[in-house]
Amino acid sequence: MSGHQAVEPICVRVNDAARMIGIGRTKLYELISSGELETVKIGKATRITTASLHALVNRQRL
Repeated sequence: MSGHQAVEPICVRVNDAARMIGIGRTKLYELISSGELETVKIGKATRITTASLHALVNRQRL
């Protein structure tokens, strides 16, 4: 047994974030613009925090 555990990423690429919550890139960018999702800039790359994805889904639950 190697002892390696799967690690959940802290942030993900835009395409991956959209796929994770089942929406398109356009809608994802709308959520970013409205402040619903938190982004992090690393160099020129924009990443979406997984914490903000979880929070968004939790807020949308009925």
